Amino acid sequence: MKIISICPSNTELLGYLGLDQQLIAIDDYSDWPESVQSLPRLGPDLNIDMDKLAAFEPDLVLASLSVPGMEKNIERLKERNIPHIVLNPNSIKEICADLLKVGELTGLIDHAKKVVQRIETLIEEYRAISKEIVDKPRLYWEWWPKPVFTPGKTNWLTEISDLAGGFNVFSDIEKASVQTDWDDVIQRKPDHICLVWVGVEQDKVKPEIVKKRPGWNEFAPIVNGNLHVLDEPLFCRPSPRLLVGLQKIAALLHPDKYPLFEGKDPLLDSKVQ
Repeated sequence: MKIISICPSNTELLGYLGLDQQLIAIDDYSDWPESVQSLPRLGPDLNIDMDKLAAFEPDLVLASLSVPGMEKNIERLKERNIPHIVLNPNSIKEICADLLKVGELTGLIDHAKKVVQRIETLIEEYRAISKEIVDKPRLYWEWWPKPVFTPGKTNWLTEISDLAGGFNVFSDIEKASVQTDWDDVIQRKPDHICLVWVGVEQDKVKPEIVKKRPGWNEFAPIVNGNLHVLDEPLFCRPSPRLLVGLQKIAALLHPDKYPLFEGKDPLLDSKVQ
């Protein structure tokens, strides 16, 4: 099959199914697995060049609704009658369902089932450890600094927080993404601040900017050295790579409870690229 992905999380999902070799083009932000780096680019995921995409005559396009604004890509695919599916998972369970869906469509259902089984096994292992942790630290995940955006109850990071022996301080809000302000964050008394600014490379996130916010110089997680700049791709994309992020944050929060994070992908038994 000639496959096109127009969202990084979908490209990653294809990588876990071994379908990266059938990709013929991708969006500008897809950067994993390594094999896709030389593929033709179709523009940013919010503004795909549909003329260029159509010229490739794909058998299947993997579209997404994971970011507001992606709707127009789907409308244009429909207008051109380009074969496509839309993925929009908000939980690990839904990511597994998408793996099986794509596996079914591409004739790789057996492989997809094996990947899902490995995910479920790891989840159960981490859930068992989490249940034994009594004092769970409160986590504030920052997706964007101003205006502040953070994951709510229906986002995968609430699930990841719990599996890692923590608690998302915005998990009481029945939304996937919550817009709030710095005062609200302080009032929720997190123990850790996890910076994962969407679309911003890890080395370009500036924690010193966060420390200069009014009142934040006395904010407990900053005073206690619990301000963390984490790898955005491992926490902000709804793909199986979230399991790598889970391993990393769990080992950071509870190094005496969880396995040491060695930089390996638990689904591939290889070092994270």
